[in-house]
Amino acid sequence: MARDSIVLLGVNHKKTPLEIREKLALNGYEEPLNRLRHLRGLKEYYLLSTCNRVEVLFASEEPEQMRAEVLNLLFAGRVSSEQLEHCIYTHFGSEAVRHLFTVAASLDSMIVGEAQILGQLKEAFRHASDLKTSGLILNRLLHKAFSAAKRVRTETRIGASAVSISYAAVELGKKIFGDLNGKRAMLVGAGEMAELAAEHLVGQGIAEVVVVNRTLERAVNLASRFKGRAAGLDELVEQLAEADILISSTGATGLVLHKQDVASIMPRRRNRPLFLIDIAVPRDLDPEINTLDNVYLYDIDDLNNVVEMNREQRDKEAIKARRIVEEETLKFMRWLEAMEVTPTIVELQAAAESICRAELEKTLAKLNGLGEKERQSIERMASAIAGKMLHHPLQYLKAEHDCIDRQERISVIRSLFHLSGESNISSQPEQSVDVA
Repeated sequence: MARDSIVLLGVNHKKTPLEIREKLALNGYEEPLNRLRHLRGLKEYYLLSTCNRVEVLFASEEPEQMRAEVLNLLFAGRVSSEQLEHCIYTHFGSEAVRHLFTVAASLDSMIVGEAQILGQLKEAFRHASDLKTSGLILNRLLHKAFSAAKRVRTETRIGASAVSISYAAVELGKKIFGDLNGKRAMLVGAGEMAELAAEHLVGQGIAEVVVVNRTLERAVNLASRFKGRAAGLDELVEQLAEADILISSTGATGLVLHKQDVASIMPRRRNRPLFLIDIAVPRDLDPEINTLDNVYLYDIDDLNNVVEMNREQRDKEAIKARRIVEEETLKFMRWLEAMEVTPTIVELQAAAESICRAELEKTLAKLNGLGEKERQSIERMASAIAGKMLHHPLQYLKAEHDCIDRQERISVIRSLFHLSGESNISSQPEQSVDVA
């Protein structure tokens, strides 16, 4: 019986620079998930794409071969094979589980303790669930990742002193201007990152928020929440002439603001400083903007300096959080190991019951005059004998052994007891559970 291995591969902000990450960023979920259907060696799969990471999680009987095929299918031609192999990380088995739980608990985020990653994981899982690319193992694994993250939030204070990327952007603005009171802010994009930034800006006393978005309706809806103004993307440059701070977080595939756009409005501003933060991947703002006088452009990697805020307190809470992640990893691996032996246990018990029933029928047919009570006593005795005979083989299957691999033990038992059939337990779909 072949065993499915859990594999997680990806790139993140820790070892991959922004210029590489933006080339590997996936545009949506449906298209890449459907492309992965062509790989017959994938039993189940799921992927996550955020500003700071792209990760693919899958189960397969051929982990190494599927790793190469997944990388080729999703990323071939985007960067050189040398660059890809240099920045990609791959985790197998318990390491993959541990990494996923660590990400869900926000222990691997640029800003440890930020809450946004859990929502991103749940959204990514909804796409995999809707397209039916996740099955029994990954459904269970993702739900356990969500519950592990909830335990971390409940049992530690890791979120108490943590900040989101949007908040870090606002803090960076405060360092530039000293005080945000009376300043005008522009948000390009109307998604969750923009919403968080608006909340933080208003909390810091910003005078006005202007939301610019390709879809004007979304801009209007977000701006109305903060008593701000809305504008279409074609008004971006004109509106920028009056802004002090711009935070851009669109899902555009190309630049939305170029150097010449900003240069054209600076004379009207009379060289009043302009602070731009690009937290989109791929980048929204032309890096050459930073060469202009009195214009300060920062991208998502520059926020690493702000991440140092509350570092000591978060690190203390992170120790507790990592202990919870370790506990949840062990629990899941025990469940997974039980799933491996369950088909063999079921077949072994069924085989013993079949032999027991056949021998009972032969014996009882020869014993005339037995009452119902006596027949039941003999049946119970035969069942007890079979149970005692199976006790040690079952313990052998379930127990932890340092020297003998679990799959090897399964093979030994199947060979000894001539178990040739295969249970289909592992292929049964797990009932859908709300991930909200």
